Amino acid sequence: MFIQTESTPNPATLKFLPGQTVLEAGTADFTTAEAAASSPLAQRIFAVGNVSGVFFGTDFVTVTKDEATDWDHIKPALLGAIMEHFQSGAPVMEGESGSHAGHAAHDGPDSDIVDQIKELLDTRVRPAVAQDGGDITFHGFDKGVVFLHMQGACAGCPSSTLTLKMGIENLLRHYIPEVLEVRPVAA
Repeated sequence: MFIQTESTPNPATLKFLPGQTVLEAGTADFTTAEAAASSPLAQRIFAVGNVSGVFFGTDFVTVTKDEATDWDHIKPALLGAIMEHFQSGAPVMEGESGSHAGHAAHDGPDSDIVDQIKELLDTRVRPAVAQDGGDITFHGFDKGVVFLHMQGACAGCPSSTLTLKMGIENLLRHYIPEVLEVRPVAA
């Protein structure tokens, strides 16, 4: 088994490509070792140490390290942990927990606008940020402000504010005049 790695715009996050399916659908985001209880793979990655986040996409794993640790020190152990997991035949996730489309539900007078926002996120934004090892999902819409949740490599990325304001906000405002602003929300 050969696992490729790719850097991401977030210097604290590295993308691992195991060459096989990680999740059949949706994403899974683990910000603590305790939150990883439903994922044998995430538990194995956190056990390496100095890991502050694990994120799964359909064909990738992104790992966020703590600031004090250098990639040269933990990358070999992470590669080993991921390889051992896939070779063991153990599931990535136990049950269905953690795997989801990601968007928060929204009903009410703005449901048509929210449907348009989610459609644009799914077709234009999420595939692009998945290339960088992350995900951005809809969290809410209130008085023209779209609230988005950033996960994986996008969470804490130095360029995420620029991506939100210059990229996503401009895209949504172009197609949906009711959108006035885009803001991130904390997990």
